Amino acid sequence: MVNSPPRLILILGDQLSPAIVALREADKSRDIVVMAEVWDEASYVPHHPKKIALIFAAMRKFAQELRNDGWSVAYTRLDDAQNAQSLVGEVIRRAAETGAQEAIATAPAEWRVIAALEDCPIPVHQFPDDRFLCHASEFADWAEGRKELRMEFFYREMRRKTGILMAGDHPEGGKWNFDHDNREPPKEGLSNRMPPQFEPDETVLEVLDLVELRFGAHFGRLRPFWFATTRAEALVALEDFIQNRLPDFGRYQDAMVQGEAFLNHSILSMYLNIGLLNWREICEAAEAAYRKGTAPLNSVEGFIRQIIGWREYIRGIYFLEGPDYTSRNALGHSRSLPAFYWSGDTDMACLRDAILQTRDHAYSHHIQRLMVTGNFALLAGVDPKEVHEWYLAVYADAFEWVEAPNVIGMSQFADGGIVASKPYVSGGNYIHKMSNHCGRCAYKVKEKIGAQACPFNAFYWHFLIRNKEKFAKNPRMAQMYRVWAKMDADTCAATLETAEANLARIDQL
Repeated sequence: MVNSPPRLILILGDQLSPAIVALREADKSRDIVVMAEVWDEASYVPHHPKKIALIFAAMRKFAQELRNDGWSVAYTRLDDAQNAQSLVGEVIRRAAETGAQEAIATAPAEWRVIAALEDCPIPVHQFPDDRFLCHASEFADWAEGRKELRMEFFYREMRRKTGILMAGDHPEGGKWNFDHDNREPPKEGLSNRMPPQFEPDETVLEVLDLVELRFGAHFGRLRPFWFATTRAEALVALEDFIQNRLPDFGRYQDAMVQGEAFLNHSILSMYLNIGLLNWREICEAAEAAYRKGTAPLNSVEGFIRQIIGWREYIRGIYFLEGPDYTSRNALGHSRSLPAFYWSGDTDMACLRDAILQTRDHAYSHHIQRLMVTGNFALLAGVDPKEVHEWYLAVYADAFEWVEAPNVIGMSQFADGGIVASKPYVSGGNYIHKMSNHCGRCAYKVKEKIGAQACPFNAFYWHFLIRNKEKFAKNPRMAQMYRVWAKMDADTCAATLETAEANLARIDQL
């Protein structure tokens, strides 16, 4: 009897889960797992060195775990002489080596990679990724016929589907959403200790040296490197969050404190997004803390909503809207991304702190991303594609499926309102309320006009006025246009002049 040729089982750097569907569909006795560190994936945007190191180190360790479990693994390191430096090239090369005539894969999370595998000369069967709660087809069914695709209603369906934080047919505590108990400004002295820091072992140190050599010119500090690179370490990070930061997560989830990068945030999204953790175990750990009385319902519900609500919703939007989503530009913005996004060289304390945290940690929390760096880019009229590519490059948890709808839709309103019912814009007062940045800033948050005024203030009105035809009838924005109409003409003119002067300075950077 002639033995059948092996199949190639392609595992990507964000698919580091032993129960992933491609492995379940494989035959350990004859199939060959293919994993590859390739230049194409590491450089299509200038990824943060910490992000590249996290993925390469976690890939190497996952490959060894598969070998220990009896799998045949063909692993290609970035600096291997025979590396084809693309995923398709590696599939072709490994097929030639092994005699494989086909490959199977779990469907990638980005349209770009899906298309590349579809065009591969070696047939690659892509199984739907069932690591998510809501399949793309299920989301499409939910979205069909709806005038508005609001996350809150989708989230309620996911709660019902899972039974998480449910009391029979009703939400735990009698309400779906406890945001009114959340989002307090920071109290004096608010801080928290660092998340667990994992000492680099020999594998990680090898990767750090490689990344330093090949990607040392990218934005971001590679060392010190303390991320979890195995499932066991990621579980330690999960337990640390549940015990030490979840109890006050809800209260301070929107707070910003100068020099405090992490506060009560979980720092788990990077592990979740590459497969070291899964949504169910994270949500069940949080729910268990509530059931045991060690974390309040407002914190637990708010955290779980981010995972089975927002994260699943955002993925649904990405696949529903299709490959052209990242090119959307509903407001016609065309300004280049300011150079200080790559240096942190700005006198605005909130922007500087968010950018330098990003440089140091490949991380900043959601309000820094939405209401500081994102708000500034939107108000200034920056090309959303450039904003999208910056976010995709600089954050360790950024993969296009989750990053693009958050930036193109939520942050930049470039999709015209699919994700957000209005642009998320504000003047300096929001940042003053939710942070201690303004007291340390070169600009004055209470001033609206002139060179010393917080740039957010004039930018806010400039944005509203240049987009008046689009937003004046929006029920959530109409009040602000009424406020503008009551302002005296000289103040209005001076406000717009201040904004124009600030925009001209940005353009000269």
